[in-house]
Amino acid sequence: MEGLMLRLERAVTRLEKMSITMQASTGMANGDCVNGVDGGLPQYVEDFDVLLKGPVSDYLNYSRAIGSEVEKHAELVINALETQRTFLKMAATHQEPAQTELTDLLKPISDHIQEIQNFRERNRGSSHFNHLSAVSESIPALGWVAVSQKPGPYVKEMNDAATFYTNRVLKDYKETDRRHVDWVHSYLSIWTEMQSFIKQHHTTGLVWSKSGPIAPPPLFNSPPASSAPCPPPPPPPPGPPPVFTDDDSQAQADSAAAQHSALFAQLNQGMDITKGLKHISDDQKTHKNPNLRSQAATAPRSKNPKPVNSPAAAVQKKPPLLELEGKKWRVENFEQKHDLVICETELKQVVYVFNCNNCTLQIKGKINSIIIDNCKKLGLVFENVVGIVEIINCKSIQLQVLGTVPTISINKTEGCQVYLSKDSLSCDIVSAKSSEMNIMIPEGEDDYREFPIPEQFKTVWDGSKLVTEPTEIAG
Repeated sequence: MEGLMLRLERAVTRLEKMSITMQASTGMANGDCVNGVDGGLPQYVEDFDVLLKGPVSDYLNYSRAIGSEVEKHAELVINALETQRTFLKMAATHQEPAQTELTDLLKPISDHIQEIQNFRERNRGSSHFNHLSAVSESIPALGWVAVSQKPGPYVKEMNDAATFYTNRVLKDYKETDRRHVDWVHSYLSIWTEMQSFIKQHHTTGLVWSKSGPIAPPPLFNSPPASSAPCPPPPPPPPGPPPVFTDDDSQAQADSAAAQHSALFAQLNQGMDITKGLKHISDDQKTHKNPNLRSQAATAPRSKNPKPVNSPAAAVQKKPPLLELEGKKWRVENFEQKHDLVICETELKQVVYVFNCNNCTLQIKGKINSIIIDNCKKLGLVFENVVGIVEIINCKSIQLQVLGTVPTISINKTEGCQVYLSKDSLSCDIVSAKSSEMNIMIPEGEDDYREFPIPEQFKTVWDGSKLVTEPTEIAG
């Protein structure tokens, strides 16, 4: 009996220790107090709070001063930044999860980005469309938490995308309304300070905890289903089928017989059947009255039915696809997706990106080649390519090389910005039938210098051959 009591006491002691450990882990993850002791906030979360209280707060105040759609758009941005703060706070106390779970954790941030960009699309007629566009084009910078090695240049790339529209805002309001000028400076300073924040704490990618538990997806899941309203009741069952009695069947049979009898009676009239027809005089006949023919030719054809486009005839939208097919990675038909990642790569594999709109794709490791076809507003970040990166029939493409690539080909593309690394400065860039191409050369740690690719050329005959060179106006 004494031995049994001793074993029970040991078991109770072990359970109490496990309970205290689990409570401490949960409390520290949420920044709460555990047994009266405050776990405190990690340093980089405190620095992120400084960013929220500084440039972000100024941006919100200036947006409220302008009002209308600008204010509503700013509130969406604040919500997205608060969600990112929650993500950073979770990463400080948890270890990095597997890639599948990480994608689920990043989904709330991706949803915020999509919501902000959709707001711009719904308000294209706004007088502040340039304000909305500056925010929509740069808000994918929040995806830096999914960029490995150098997320800082990625944020700068998004900031540069905003300056095209902020320059328009300055041009329109610089001399008339100072509020808009202050709004531009406050918004751009968010991403400038974000770059400094990343350079200080996350230079080579988001820093996760080394000792905490693995980040669980439920931290970001929606509220439990029990708090949701009850689903509507199912529709009532269909009514009973109609019941035909013998009397109804007999009445229908008598009616059909009567109709048949009347039809045969008319046919048996012989030549007398034409006596019921109406007589038409000569002035009512078109072949004897020319006036009727002219009226028939000019009469409007209003009674013709208009062709109706059936839903089946409309082009159906193909589902998005991200899969490995043999040695080819296929990334197709994605829209407004900024957390696309291909991480399990091999040297013999190729990546084919087709019909993706407003997306960001990251490719890790070393692969053979990359083809981007018929895409718009696509951001691509990759490490090493041993063959060629080819861009065909695209618009507004942004490319960042983290490692090496021997050749980049740009064909039939409007707008392409290539960020080279120090190891890829010797790559060949071949372009044809393309415009608005810029190459960003690294200078220093996180700075780039922009060099445009010539689009206009001059060709002369030197006596033995044609000599072509860029014109001065083309740079």
